[in-house]
Amino acid sequence: MASSSTALRRLMRDLKKIEDEPPVGLSATPVDESLMQWEAVILGPEETAWEGGIFKLYMEFSEDYPNKAPKVKFTTKVFHPNVYSDGSICIDILKHQWSPIYDVAAILTSLQSLLCDPNPSSPANSLAARLFVENPKEYKRRVVKCV
Repeated sequence: MASSSTALRRLMRDLKKIEDEPPVGLSATPVDESLMQWEAVILGPEETAWEGGIFKLYMEFSEDYPNKAPKVKFTTKVFHPNVYSDGSICIDILKHQWSPIYDVAAILTSLQSLLCDPNPSSPANSLAARLFVENPKEYKRRVVKCV
């Protein structure tokens, strides 16, 4: 129970931070009273192929948060080298480079940045990665289509 209360205290702090200092182009809120499941929205960064897009995500926290990364998935269809077809995301901070210093706002900020700065050498979507490298015009066309 101690780890659960630690997770809940931290999630309350994360929520308060987002409410008090809302990051530009990001929002997140718990789905229910438990605080362990959140819905989030990332707006596509201005002056990019992602501009105008509204991308929804689902975040699920375990009792081990913040010592263990949450599970994060796009629920909006996204054509991106680091996003699997089921919406799961391949990004270091949610895997082997996770640190308890990351909070909900930092995770979402990283994901917003990832939209414009993918890592094609670690692809979750091999077609998107290949197009990003070999045919940027077609990649951008497909991104704009999902926006």
